[in-house]
Amino acid sequence: MQPIVIIPARMAATRLPGKPLADIEGIPMIVRVLRQAEAAGVGPVAVAAGDSAIVDAVTAAGGRAVLTDPDLPSGSDRIVAALAELDPDRRHDVVINLQGDIPFVRPDAVRAVARLLEAQPGCDLSTVMVAEADPAERTNPDIPKVVAAMQADGRSARALYFTRSVLYGDAPVWLHHGIYGFRRQALERFCAAPPSPLEKRERLEQLRALELGLSIWAAVIDAAPISVDNPADLERARAHARTLG
Repeated sequence: MQPIVIIPARMAATRLPGKPLADIEGIPMIVRVLRQAEAAGVGPVAVAAGDSAIVDAVTAAGGRAVLTDPDLPSGSDRIVAALAELDPDRRHDVVINLQGDIPFVRPDAVRAVARLLEAQPGCDLSTVMVAEADPAERTNPDIPKVVAAMQADGRSARALYFTRSVLYGDAPVWLHHGIYGFRRQALERFCAAPPSPLEKRERLEQLRALELGLSIWAAVIDAAPISVDNPADLERARAHARTLG
């Protein structure tokens, strides 16, 4: 298995324009994500950028970035476009999609999606999930949940469905976080397909993969990464950075 980690990023975020370059204690957010991905040590790391300013910031930090069409519809499409330049000989058979707005993602989480693809030959797409920390999270439509068949090890599960709806019952509710490991052929098949009915209904693109018949597995992580979607999240990220010194 030869993984590559690609971080899609663009400046035109609706709720926080320019967020890849948002300053977090002197370091642009995209560079913090890059450093965490490099620390995972699973393979080469690059940024698939929708804007030249992102390329400049990554390059100045010693990283590699590829400029892609800013009008591409999703991060997955941006990654496929970047792969054409990064790996035309198709040496990398696994592609890890690491979102550019999780500046303190633990390297273990990146390694977990790679390990799951290696451990489960029938897995087309791997991701991560975390147990709810607050009962209010299960009623929050902004937090996707995973309906999953847990394995005996208690650390991995086969994903049966993803939803924004409320899940009931006494069992733990698993919350999904968007770090993805794709087998390359699965990524290309996913991006070649139009948005599926369930994907449009739930506004969750991973449902397209399930409707295509792809197998998704999720690794359990112990803590949710800070995701920066709005100005309040950015201030929380800055406060966390200060605790790290």
